[in-house]
Amino acid sequence: MSLIVVLAFFNPSLPLKEHNFEYNAADVAWMLSSTALVLIMTPGLAFFYGGMVKKKNVISTMLQSFVCMAVVAVLWVVFGFSLVFGDSVGGIIGSPKSFFMFNGVMDHAPWAGAPTIPFVLFAMYQLKFAIITPALITGAFAERIRFTSYILFICLFFVFIYTPLAHATWHPDGILFKMGVLDFAGGTVVHMSAGLTALASAIYLKQGKQFKTHEPARVTYVLLGTGLLWFGWFGFNAGSAFGANALAATAMATTTAASGAAAVMYILFEAARGKKPSAMGTCIGVVVGLVAITPAAGFVTIPHAIVIGAVAAVACCLLIEWRTKSNIDDTLDVFPSHGVGGMIGMLLTGVFAHAAINPAVESNGLYYGEYSLFLAHLLGLIGASIFILLMAFLLLKITDWITPLRVDEAEEELGLDLSQHGEKL
Repeated sequence: MSLIVVLAFFNPSLPLKEHNFEYNAADVAWMLSSTALVLIMTPGLAFFYGGMVKKKNVISTMLQSFVCMAVVAVLWVVFGFSLVFGDSVGGIIGSPKSFFMFNGVMDHAPWAGAPTIPFVLFAMYQLKFAIITPALITGAFAERIRFTSYILFICLFFVFIYTPLAHATWHPDGILFKMGVLDFAGGTVVHMSAGLTALASAIYLKQGKQFKTHEPARVTYVLLGTGLLWFGWFGFNAGSAFGANALAATAMATTTAASGAAAVMYILFEAARGKKPSAMGTCIGVVVGLVAITPAAGFVTIPHAIVIGAVAAVACCLLIEWRTKSNIDDTLDVFPSHGVGGMIGMLLTGVFAHAAINPAVESNGLYYGEYSLFLAHLLGLIGASIFILLMAFLLLKITDWITPLRVDEAEEELGLDLSQHGEKL
């Protein structure tokens, strides 16, 4: 009710001011398409995760992804966009007053990094990244979290982890940006933040009742979800060029090479260890490759993209096996896939990035005999990891104090579809 009162008295700047900004029609068309492509990744993630859980938890797991499209969209318009791209406060966060309720967004000059598209289109494109990031976390506590508590947690995560990390990385005045950290499409902002928060969530929530029992409800859902994610990821990575240009084509090519290489390597690596090639393993390999190339997509060559995908596949495969033997119940292996995949991508960006691919690279990667970029990425990785983990544990504790995070044993046994939503597959 209080929010309604605030909105009722809010007076946006209407009518829109006249402006003489010159936009490129091809860039606008590509970015409209990319924005839609990135959004479809969230339903894709819903199918990807939904197929992996037990049948009694499919609806709940999928809804946890879908609801992010509603909750985060509102937060983004009200103050989230300001916190990320508003006037910088110490390089850590944007001023919430800059674009409160999108005031001034419609008639604002284009963003400096996207000069050929309307500012509002830039804002909408960035929203889709903010939507999928908390949705990625859900795989870590699938089958054992209360839905209402989950809503509160993703709101806190969005405000206190996602927005400061995105501001620090992507805003020209952000501390990581000024350090020289490169993140083309969200390896640090999206995948590391989600993956490390997932690790904290799995540790905090402890094990589910049937921790060692893995019963995927629909492997066909996983395949469908992977296809949607793969399709949408081209908007995720190639769209981050902010135009229909050669850089977008390069990002599309590196994305294709890395994801393919990771899928093949995952299959071969498991086969070399006596395992049958599985649909689940193939899908995980594809996603790991997509994650790892995300920060590097617009900075590295295609052969190096293959290396990044292959390295990430082996590392994540080994970590997933270790995780299954540990007491950490990261149900759908979000940390090995997204957290570690994002870290590998971030570090290897510091190894293989080159100014010939993208002039935004001021110092070439370690592979080319220069070390300052790699050092910046190493320090950025350490700092970002500490920040994410500390904040994640704090936010989990705060959420749990306000409203219990875990469902009780009876609800978990019944299944979250019925106990949380009164529905069943």
